[in-house]
Amino acid sequence: MTTTVTAVAHRGDPYRARENTLPSIRSAVDRGADAVEIDVRVTRDKVPVLLHDSTLQRLWGHDVRLDRLEHRELAERTGGGVPALHQALSAAGDRRVMLDLPGATDTSVRETVGVVRECGAQDRVYYCADTHAMLKVRAADPSAEIALTWTTLAPPRAVLLDAVRPRWLNYRFGLLSRELADRVHADGLLVSAWTVDTRRTMRRLLACGVDSITSNRIDALRAQLANSPAPGAS
Repeated sequence: MTTTVTAVAHRGDPYRARENTLPSIRSAVDRGADAVEIDVRVTRDKVPVLLHDSTLQRLWGHDVRLDRLEHRELAERTGGGVPALHQALSAAGDRRVMLDLPGATDTSVRETVGVVRECGAQDRVYYCADTHAMLKVRAADPSAEIALTWTTLAPPRAVLLDAVRPRWLNYRFGLLSRELADRVHADGLLVSAWTVDTRRTMRRLLACGVDSITSNRIDALRAQLANSPAPGAS
C-alpha cells in the first residue's frame, strides 16, 4: 500500500485552462499535481490526440466527429489547440500521466501504447477505463500499469482480475467507504477515486484510506493533502 496519496489533476487544470490542452497540463504541474489525467482518442489517420468527447462540439464548437478528421484537419479547426499525445507527455515533464481511453478500439489502443513507447514514457504512464478498454491495453502491453475503472460495489470477479491484472481499482467517489477500501487493499490492490472537487469529500476519502484522488481542483486538493495527516498517522 502507498504511504502518500497521489494527487491527480483531471484533464489538467480545467478551471484555469481548457481541459486536455497543453496550457491545462502545465497549469496542473505548476500547482503541484503528482499525476495528470488526460483523455486520448485517435484521428482518422490514427494520430493519438487529447479529447474526451467523440466530437469537437462542446470544447471547440464544431459538430464533427474526431474519428472523421485527419490530424491536419483537426489542427486547422482548432487552431492547433488539441495536442497530440506526444506533446502532452512532454508537457507533463517528469510527472505521472494517467491515460483515460474513451471509445477505445484495438487500433486506438495500439497506437496510443505505441506513442508511449516511442516517447520512453512507460514508467510514468498508466491507463484507466472500463474492462473492455483495459483488456485491450493488457493485450497491447503486457507490462502496462492499469487502473481498472469500476462502477459497482460488487467486486470484480477473480477471472477478470487475472485477465486485466490491474494495480488499481478506480472508483467514482460516491461508492467509496472505509470498508470498501479495506477490502480492495486486502486483495493487494490500490484504490483511486474520481472526480472529487469539494474539500468535504476530499477529507472523507482521505479518512477512508484511498491511495489516489482525481480532481478538477488540483490546488484545493494539494491544500487539503498538506493539511491532512499521512495515512496511518496517529
